[in-house]
Amino acid sequence: MPQKSVRLGVLALRRPPVTRWGPGELRPSGLLMPVPQTAPNTLVSNMEGVETWYLGARDMTLYSGDTGHHRDNLASGRAALWVAIRGQDPARAEVVCITADPYEGEGYASDLALMVEALPMPEAIAAMVSEFVAQYHVDMPFKKRKRLPVDPNAMTARAPRVLQPQDKWVNTPPRKR
Repeated sequence: MPQKSVRLGVLALRRPPVTRWGPGELRPSGLLMPVPQTAPNTLVSNMEGVETWYLGARDMTLYSGDTGHHRDNLASGRAALWVAIRGQDPARAEVVCITADPYEGEGYASDLALMVEALPMPEAIAAMVSEFVAQYHVDMPFKKRKRLPVDPNAMTARAPRVLQPQDKWVNTPPRKR
């Protein structure tokens, strides 16, 4: 199966808590290409309590079997990449997945342990995805399956509707308690 990968860096914003009892929130906020030489989980900036963290890099892989999904993403008018991270502590948070498949992104969003954000797709990535779709997409026409007609009078090798006494479980006496 043909595939193509590109490595992307992930930035995340950590906003201060709304109340003094609540935790801050860490959300993916940007993608970097090319990947910087910065170590993962590094504080990049702190402006008025809003911290920007570099969480690390991850490969985004396009598979030829998913070209229909990528085409749907590009045709949406707002092409996006879905970034899933695990953990709210920016010093230990990890990038789980970066995908251009909107249905895979939706699947990650249903996992309560992950924070998933749909980020705008950079133009360079959109061009790469578009080229990949043009090269490998094959339209599969929808073909509705039809049931085979069944003859109710035909003898078939199916189980009888009522079991014969010799086919039933042997009656055992009830156990004493």
